[in-house]
Amino acid sequence: MAHEKFHYKSLEDVMEAAKGLNLQLPFGKDTKILAQPLKVRNICLPNRLGIAPMEGADSLPDGSPSEYTSCRYVREAEGGSGLIWFEAISIVEEGRSSRTQLLLTRDNLDSYKRLTDEIREAGRKANGFAPYLVMQANHSGRYSNPDNKPAPMIAYRHPWLEEYREADDSCIVTDDYLKGLEEAFGQAAKLAKEAGFDAVDIKSCHGYLLAELLSAYTRPGMYGGSYENRTRLLKNGILAAKAYEDERFMVTSRLGIYDGYPYPWGFGVKEGNGLSPDFTEPIRLVKELHEDYGLDLIDLTMGNPYATTHVTRPFDAGKYVPEEHPFVGLHRMIKGIGTVKRAVPLMTVYGSAPTYLRQYADLFTAGAVQEGLCDGMLFGRMAFADPDFANEIVKCGRIDPKRVCLTCGKCGDLIRAHKPTGCVVRDPKTFLGFYKEFAETKSKLPANFRG
Repeated sequence: MAHEKFHYKSLEDVMEAAKGLNLQLPFGKDTKILAQPLKVRNICLPNRLGIAPMEGADSLPDGSPSEYTSCRYVREAEGGSGLIWFEAISIVEEGRSSRTQLLLTRDNLDSYKRLTDEIREAGRKANGFAPYLVMQANHSGRYSNPDNKPAPMIAYRHPWLEEYREADDSCIVTDDYLKGLEEAFGQAAKLAKEAGFDAVDIKSCHGYLLAELLSAYTRPGMYGGSYENRTRLLKNGILAAKAYEDERFMVTSRLGIYDGYPYPWGFGVKEGNGLSPDFTEPIRLVKELHEDYGLDLIDLTMGNPYATTHVTRPFDAGKYVPEEHPFVGLHRMIKGIGTVKRAVPLMTVYGSAPTYLRQYADLFTAGAVQEGLCDGMLFGRMAFADPDFANEIVKCGRIDPKRVCLTCGKCGDLIRAHKPTGCVVRDPKTFLGFYKEFAETKSKLPANFRG
């Protein structure tokens, strides 16, 4: 069944529509389980709700957080989520997704110290606790735009993705360059710890450099071909970061377990069988990260927001409409995450992408936790629309249906247009002007811009 807009008036309508698609989505009878604490090592998170990484495209030129950045995270801390998984913060200048992507360096470290202090203080004042802060360390790879124009750094030629963004052999990064990034991730962890973050995420998802290496079956050399080679940079980056881990600072990862494009161009895809998921390697990788590399917390996700948006975050409307019902994407995401969680039960797993379900996303999350598909859930677009969603769930039992995200995609448009980003629908006074500016200049954007 083709994509259709969200039109459901009740949870029963949602469940009936899913049943008509031969899908079973998890729904709890209430949200009480989401208010329960979650323990990871010696850390006690006050609830099962978190903020997913959503770039705000609002840094200062040197990569420091701006006033916009601070306001976003202070509001999220006040909103009551037990964990805030920060947006992608670049580890090198050439790996930035734009001139307005955050970049942490020794020179701007103090600005990040002030930011984490502000966030913690806001959380304590509003809710009696400080949210757990995870810094996402990233290299944008194929999607690098340090001067707001494409400057791709790729793991290998990818004819499927190059329909969306041009690249040639000169864009392929060398083994020596990748080897240098291993220590760069270690230094990013050191800076994250000094900046006051509680954890660092060695990011490997959504088509960025480390994620692309996971599907580098055709790349020669020490970072391509075999499973051991394709996972080398992720594992060695984690090892470099682990040098700074202690009882107060943890290393984690946000990992893509299914890309949504065909083998041999996608990770977690069954060989010779179109787009069918195959979680054999993702399970192996998560198990190794837990048992051999000491990771006790991970967030799992899927897809590439530039090319398989419907896999990463099912959505309504927009120019690019996939030929699948959004419930198919929801089912794929949560069942895939659950498959990995059940194979590695001692790993604490956060799920992703519940927002399409609007006011039923809370019961969906509760059902996923109750069924053991994940231990907690990260909300991305919902946090832009309604940063108070966690307090609404924990204190009132349900999310406010009048404030939910409508999955219109305009926040994503702003991110990719390098404009300060938030919810055009729920906060029009702040963000509608930026969106109008984007719309007026869209025709001037590169042809490979994904709107």
